[in-house]
Amino acid sequence: MVAQKSRLLATAFPYLDIFSVFALTPPPQSFGHTPRRRLRWYLMTGYVCYAGVILATVFFVSYFNIIAIDEEVLEYNVADFTRVMGNIQKSLYSVMAIANQLNMLFNYRRLGGIYKDIANLELDMVEASQCFGGQRQRYSFRSRMGLCVGVWMILMVGSMPRLTMTAMGPFVSTLLKIFTEFVMIMQQLKSLEYCVFVLLIHELVLRLRHTLSQLQEEFQDCEQQDMLQALCVALKRNQLLLGRIWRLEGDVVSYFTPTMVLLFLFNGLTILHMVNWVYINKFLYDSCCHYERFLVCSTLLVNLLLPCVLSQRCINASNCFPRILHKIRCTSADPNFAVLTRGLREYSLQMEHLKLRFTCGGLFDINLKYFGGMLVTIFGYIIILIQFKVQAIAEDRYKSSSSV
Repeated sequence: MVAQKSRLLATAFPYLDIFSVFALTPPPQSFGHTPRRRLRWYLMTGYVCYAGVILATVFFVSYFNIIAIDEEVLEYNVADFTRVMGNIQKSLYSVMAIANQLNMLFNYRRLGGIYKDIANLELDMVEASQCFGGQRQRYSFRSRMGLCVGVWMILMVGSMPRLTMTAMGPFVSTLLKIFTEFVMIMQQLKSLEYCVFVLLIHELVLRLRHTLSQLQEEFQDCEQQDMLQALCVALKRNQLLLGRIWRLEGDVVSYFTPTMVLLFLFNGLTILHMVNWVYINKFLYDSCCHYERFLVCSTLLVNLLLPCVLSQRCINASNCFPRILHKIRCTSADPNFAVLTRGLREYSLQMEHLKLRFTCGGLFDINLKYFGGMLVTIFGYIIILIQFKVQAIAEDRYKSSSSV
């Protein structure tokens, strides 16, 4: 088991087990080397069948929600682009589920390699930091994982059913509402799965930064040539470990690219769809439950904000490395030491070219800057949407008055 030699993975695996229950990721235990390979094969076969049942449930939910939205559109007589928007939004249930299942199938080995790289990196960092007093962090990784992922998971799972049950409308049966809630929560949890891996990378960056800071303190008082040589070797090792983190980040980004792209698209379209129905229900028919819809939109936005915030924090932590390297160059007891000068130059060049960048296939970056741009885009589409609605209402009233 990779978790047996990695405390970080042992902390993250309970959350990943929850995601595997929702068929979002393969069970983490399936990547271990067990002596009873036949038992492991039976377990994986059973999980594949279970994932197939989940996929069939998503198809069921998507199909009957499309029927319900068509009936609701006919009832309210708003068959303009509301039906098209609603059908696309409901169809994305199935598209996201298929993309996630195919991603698990084709990237199963890549995910196993990610677990292995995290475990090996942790062991190598622990070994590299032993000469400098080990790792010291103000807050434990377990606490940060619980605050960032566990608390939001509880809040989202507990609040979404209460907010969306009444907002689904009278054309959706109670049983279909229950299945729809399950599918909605399942798809939103994909964001938290991504956050788990971002937190793992962030923790590795923090540990490596701590070791580099310890190296900087050692360089201040060291004047012996042999000791300087040993510190330069430790600096080179730190540089190589950072390069491995950069490759790990690339593997994680590649693994989550298709599902995160669809999640951002789905949440943005769902917000527009709900704002459209808020306008229809409140301003045309003076209906209720518009506050619940706004709260759902806020929940969807926060669920996209969280990975952007965590990715930005990880990027900011890695951006501290050039400043520490500059301090080493300025405060070293022997700044003219050739090996040190060459090592600092190589490290600085690596930091310029191998920067952490959480992106979705180059389509957009997952950070606070992109989240702000996404908000502006959504609000712009909302304004356009309302303008079309106001124009359509004015034309309908003009036609009705002319006929009278």
